Amino acid sequence: MRASRLVSILLLLQTRGRMTAQELADRLEVSVRTIYRDVESLHAAGIPLYGDAGPRGGYQLLDGYRTRLTGLTADEAESLFLAGLPGPAAELGLGAVVTAAQLKLMAALPVELRDRAGRIQERFHLDAPTWYRDQEPVTHLPAVAEAVWNERPVQVRYRRWRAPQEVERRLEPYGLVVKAGRWYLVARAGEHVRTYRVSQILDLHQLPGTFARPPEFGLAAYWQGYLAEFEARLRWGEAVVRLSPRGMERLADLMTPGVVTAAEASASPPDGEGWTRVTVPIESIEHAAGEFLRLGTEAEVLSPPELRDRLAETTYELSARYNPP
Repeated sequence: MRASRLVSILLLLQTRGRMTAQELADRLEVSVRTIYRDVESLHAAGIPLYGDAGPRGGYQLLDGYRTRLTGLTADEAESLFLAGLPGPAAELGLGAVVTAAQLKLMAALPVELRDRAGRIQERFHLDAPTWYRDQEPVTHLPAVAEAVWNERPVQVRYRRWRAPQEVERRLEPYGLVVKAGRWYLVARAGEHVRTYRVSQILDLHQLPGTFARPPEFGLAAYWQGYLAEFEARLRWGEAVVRLSPRGMERLADLMTPGVVTAAEASASPPDGEGWTRVTVPIESIEHAAGEFLRLGTEAEVLSPPELRDRLAETTYELSARYNPP
């Protein structure tokens, strides 16, 4: 474990240049004191590693030094062929580049690792988009990616859900995220960092100059926070529902993971008819009515009264339509 960590420190400094002890500790998930001890061990082994104190300080390898400890283990070689998704790479215009990189990597691997890595491609295929979704047009994705990479501001015409639907925005693109096959741009607009769906960008052109990306901004951390806020906004209230045994079984296929988790956590013992009472979060009366109608006669909403009334009204209208007087 320690030997692997020492090699990781060398490779991090070789690829990233100067890094502080805290940055190394965060990346390797150890304490700063452990990094200090590891650096002393590397010094003792004759590695030309030096450190500078101060706000701009950190550890750095002597210019020109490169370690040759870059051999891949079998698990590492296999994982590289699972790391990329062909669909998103192609949408970014990098499909051919990814294919060429994989061919070069395959050719550079020893025979025994090449065979194992090749089997990964034969046995696993990653298809990120969800079922029943048409391919979403992302006309401006390559231009957005270029602006993200080169830190170039852009002017966009964007279609949103609330009025006014079409707006003009000057954006400083920080990063791109692909979620369930859909591309999202994380960008600063004015004083706030917001999320924009790339398919909703109607027009885009780059502006002159560049912008300074905040060094403390982390795309993964921002996205996790955004998802947590998004899910919290969706929870308009709660519904109490009776579910038949069949309804409980179908819940995982028809509802979101949050609803399924809440139902399992709140499930009461089955009553005399075998039905279970659960409490689940709902987004709105309209949305919840559509969701519970999918369960048909396997579910009975007990509260809130507005949701129960909406379902009663809908089922009455359906009955009148299919069974006219």
